[in-house]
Amino acid sequence: MSDAIQAVRGMNDVLPDEAELRLWLEGVVAAWFARYGYRPIRTPLLEHTGLFRRAIGESTDIVEKEMYTFTDALNDESLTLRPEATASTVRAAIEHSLVYDGPKRLWYEGPMYRHERPQKGRYREFYQFGAEALGYPGPDVDAELIVMCAALWKELGLEGIRLELNTIGSPQERARYRADLVRHLQAHETQLDGDARRRLHTNPLRVLDSKNPLVQAVVAKAPSLHRYLGEESQAHFAGLQQLLAAAGVSYQVNPNLVRGLDYYNLTVFEWISDRLGAQGTVCGGGRYDGLFAQLGGKATAGVGFAAGVERLVALLREAGRGGAARRPDGYLVFQGEGTLASAFALGEELRAAGHAVVLHAGGGSFKSQMRKADASGAQLALIIGEDELKAAAVTVKPLRETREQQRVPRAGLAARFADLLKGT
Repeated sequence: MSDAIQAVRGMNDVLPDEAELRLWLEGVVAAWFARYGYRPIRTPLLEHTGLFRRAIGESTDIVEKEMYTFTDALNDESLTLRPEATASTVRAAIEHSLVYDGPKRLWYEGPMYRHERPQKGRYREFYQFGAEALGYPGPDVDAELIVMCAALWKELGLEGIRLELNTIGSPQERARYRADLVRHLQAHETQLDGDARRRLHTNPLRVLDSKNPLVQAVVAKAPSLHRYLGEESQAHFAGLQQLLAAAGVSYQVNPNLVRGLDYYNLTVFEWISDRLGAQGTVCGGGRYDGLFAQLGGKATAGVGFAAGVERLVALLREAGRGGAARRPDGYLVFQGEGTLASAFALGEELRAAGHAVVLHAGGGSFKSQMRKADASGAQLALIIGEDELKAAAVTVKPLRETREQQRVPRAGLAARFADLLKGT
């Protein structure tokens, strides 16, 4: 039995092929955010545990059983690997007074951590990118975020991602609804599963999005939250729907969509794909107008979303999408005394001119080096042997075309290299 150490369960190595696809996706995402005026923010992986307990909610699954929490022995304080980034972004905005001079549009990307049962599309270390629009109270920015996502799916060439939308009103409206919902669920408690019975006494609204058919049958007869909404909440939701209709974004109102975090109010939404099996949510978000005050800041509106990188990568692969990995422009082959130093110097000159060039390493015959050059995907092999060294020249051999090889002067090669790649 091998005693080799392996990666922690649920935390995966991202190997070069996928890493290149992710880098391509990150570039597309960064440019997309910039077009909408969102600026980057980065927050620590570690936060004080109290941040997430206060923001996400003590009775949520995340806080109850999914967070990676430990005591820092040096300072005797409880720390947690971030399970999501909205709480961290709002904490940073409060700490650094980011909205003192007006609203801000921010975006982030990076790893999150939840102690879940690993399965396809759900890991213990997972990557997200997301947006947080801080200080915008109206439905216009809710609509902007949703329209942004629709534009990204189109740019990525991804089809079949549908939008589900709901409003969960204000905390006061939910409190009135909660009392009636609990009475209904208690009247049918024998038909609820273990999770639903537990949530009945801690977070009953989460019972609404149960996937258990028996629980769904009970929920179908429950009172509707929408009946408890006041004029302001209804107007906000109507305004959002009007803007989405004007933008041509189709959606389905799902009255049972509540999301799993306590800080949400009013708008909640999810983008869902049927191509991912059980883990079909690609992107989700909503409004969290009370979170600033909840974390000790001045009352400030907020709305945002987060998208799962691993799930998007799976969809990109299935659709055959993604940027092609950049292959080297040139591969330096050398053989004979003194040729390594010359090849080394030439490689640096070409890279300084903006070209991707691989210098052969590890020794080997000229024939084996040429096999490595061909396998690298490079367009040109740049050959320096003792004859080339004496003649102050380089032999340039095309690897992807039938053009003849040629010997060119070593001096000025970097300046000519772009033309050599074109065959001129």
